[in-house]
Amino acid sequence: MKKTINLDINNQNQIFEFDYMAKQANGSVLLKIKNAVILATVCVNQEKIDGDFVPLTVQYIEKAYAARKIPGGFIKREGKPGDFETLTSRIIDRSLRPLFNENHQYSTQITLLVLSSDNDVDMQTMALNAASTALYVSDIPVNKAVYAIRVGKVGNEYVINPTNIELSKSSLDLYVTGTKDELLMIEMRSLSTIENGEQLSNEIENEEMINILDIATININKAAKNYEDSFQSIKKTKIELDYQSTEIDEEQSKKIKQDYYESIKNVVVKMAKSESATEIKALTKQIATTLDMDIEDTSKIVATIKREIVRSLILEQDLRIDGRGLKEIRKIDIDTNILPNTHGSCLFTRGETQALATITLGGDQDAQMFESLTQSATQYEKFMLHYNFPGFSVGEASRIFGVGRRELGHGNLGKRALAPFISSEYAHTVRVVSEILESNGSSSQATICAASLALKCAGVDTSKLVAGIAMGLITDGKSYKVLSDIMGIEDHEGDMDFKIAGSKDGISAMQMDIKLGGVSKEVLRDALIQASEGKLHILEIMEEAKEKIVLNNDLIPSLKKIKVHPTKIAAIIGRGGETIKKLIEKYNVNIDIDRDTGSVSISSESSANVENCIEEIQTLIKSDDNRPNKRFDSKSPRPQTPKFEIDSIIDGTVKKIVDFGAFIQIAEGTDGLLHSSKMKDVKLNVDDKIKVKIISQENHKVGLDFAPAEKKKVWKIF
Repeated sequence: MKKTINLDINNQNQIFEFDYMAKQANGSVLLKIKNAVILATVCVNQEKIDGDFVPLTVQYIEKAYAARKIPGGFIKREGKPGDFETLTSRIIDRSLRPLFNENHQYSTQITLLVLSSDNDVDMQTMALNAASTALYVSDIPVNKAVYAIRVGKVGNEYVINPTNIELSKSSLDLYVTGTKDELLMIEMRSLSTIENGEQLSNEIENEEMINILDIATININKAAKNYEDSFQSIKKTKIELDYQSTEIDEEQSKKIKQDYYESIKNVVVKMAKSESATEIKALTKQIATTLDMDIEDTSKIVATIKREIVRSLILEQDLRIDGRGLKEIRKIDIDTNILPNTHGSCLFTRGETQALATITLGGDQDAQMFESLTQSATQYEKFMLHYNFPGFSVGEASRIFGVGRRELGHGNLGKRALAPFISSEYAHTVRVVSEILESNGSSSQATICAASLALKCAGVDTSKLVAGIAMGLITDGKSYKVLSDIMGIEDHEGDMDFKIAGSKDGISAMQMDIKLGGVSKEVLRDALIQASEGKLHILEIMEEAKEKIVLNNDLIPSLKKIKVHPTKIAAIIGRGGETIKKLIEKYNVNIDIDRDTGSVSISSESSANVENCIEEIQTLIKSDDNRPNKRFDSKSPRPQTPKFEIDSIIDGTVKKIVDFGAFIQIAEGTDGLLHSSKMKDVKLNVDDKIKVKIISQENHKVGLDFAPAEKKKVWKIF
């Protein structure tokens, strides 16, 4: 029997329906917020598998029908997940994974189906809350509820769970998850805004960041407790899963420590130079063979000793396995514009992590096109950052597949860190590609540093340099140590992965995953202060490199935009596209036209070609102004065009269909243009009688739209 629980939490009315859909899953819930509906399910296979990780899979899936859409393309069904779906799956995974017992070796899948969408609902927070609820009420041994919250900042006011309209005006986008006791994950970015004609990047300072997280924490703790109290009666009896780990034989452990401690320590020191685990695996195999031990038991003992070596040096001696102090940044080398045939490039090396960032500039036609459930129109993205992590970066021979979740996530973090600093007036589409050539921790932050300088190398209009740094934490419960610029092994053996990026003025992007039970305000403050010190050190070195940049001026394309009246577009395109094709061939340019706004973008490798093309376009427009109406003898005076009242409704007759719209006769000797943008999914025929609305008039040029009543009629649909 369906059970419904209605909760009002943090400006949202949330309706949870249990025992209604997907009842064969280990746990399920249907969550409704306004018109948005998500079905969350959790399933577990009770057959134990081998491995030293929690085999959890999260799939967030948006269905086209949820927004009354049919998928585009030849095959009319949903394809592979889009970037938003993948990134949403990733933040849910990162938030819920810490809830599982570390010995949970049972394949577990969390699936979220978006069945109905709402433009006013934040699907990422809703999806996490649905997934958390399904897991909490399931029979899987998880006894904490997780709650997600988004915080915006409009003016000087913080907004909890802002609407999409509020977020579009916000200077902050903070996404935080946690339980009634602790924070689990943080994702933050600053958003640029325009104030008094000036673009602001809106970085957040350390103390303000702590204050905002305090607000988020209070709201999360209350909401998560509310979830647990409200769903207590729904919870299933938990199944018994074997979480017993194989006991380490003390004698064997003592023997290995006695005979091989120095050998293990030497390999661990070498791991300070590489993320590769090849040598530790080889040593483990050698020990197992020599002592006639089971390889799995040996591996656990060696891993325990390795962890002890890394952590004890830090906690007891303030020393790291590569000899650095806790705050010390690895040596940095920077080379700019090293690739002769790219618009911009930068090789950034920090210790054993190396990122090569390249910049490619394009026109409007190169923007990334994508569709969203919560946006009715197709969206275009003019700034892209793509992160690639090949196996050779860690010395491994591995197959190169498509982009994985990790690569997509790291690229997204880099893009969010840099985006606020790129001028909104910059005309080019910008694609950044980061190739990780060596990796030993902090490769995503090396990407941010390399990309920031590469943008300068390509002459992109950016307001400030941006640097990124990865922070770590080691604690034994009594004391803690914060680490700057962590290596791969410190990330693996540490208790926190905290990535911070920004300019000299504050934080523009932040990402934190906590591997232990929460983090105190004191630890967070120390980490932020220490990160700022490291970031400023890196920015100083980057500033020196910026001064030595030599632009590839001969390669950087020229792009200019001009505005023309939409009725002049036909003169630029010509009959059957003849005129625009000649312009493109004559001047070796790319021309992009927005027929709705009359924006014309011209780009080329040659600035002279762009200027000459613009000059000819302006000549074409002037000629069109002086061109007599072909329906009258050029020697005869043009009949006087009536003066129409804007927004008036007039009967018309379709006289001519062209590729950019239809000419409608609205008076004797006078036609108006019904632009193709007004005719979406509608096919007119010559001599059709229609009612039109006057939307513009410039001399004899009259712009039209369908009359409101006419839009409701059923025309012949393509």
